Amino acid sequence: MTAPVRAARPAPGPLGVRLSRTALRLLLAAGAAAGVAVLHDAHDPGVLCPLRRLTGIPCPACGSTTVFIEAGHGHWLAALTANPVTVLAVLGLLTAPLGTGERWWRLTARRRTAVIAAALATAWVWQLNRLGVHLS
Repeated sequence: MTAPVRAARPAPGPLGVRLSRTALRLLLAAGAAAGVAVLHDAHDPGVLCPLRRLTGIPCPACGSTTVFIEAGHGHWLAALTANPVTVLAVLGLLTAPLGTGERWWRLTARRRTAVIAAALATAWVWQLNRLGVHLS
């Protein structure tokens, strides 16, 4: 049996470059969050999640837009409570140049899948509780 083949990942580079990339990502994310907040203030489209709109049951990603709207307004606790899993995922993506991305890709595919599945399950339970949905 052969060992699983992992795709080669580029070296992370010097600390200064990684810090610059992280700062740029943070700036772009902050700008996007502020833009979403302004857009939402101008025109609130209501519930965006198709599953929740059609069935009343939230999906694991429900609250993700709210995370960006609240962050764009500077309401950090409201952003965190809208969907903590989204906040953690975004922070992981933003800090990837500092080494979190490298650590992620060192995990086996099975471990990454398990982490994603656990995160989705946690997010879904969080949304069901947050929105008061009781599955019977």
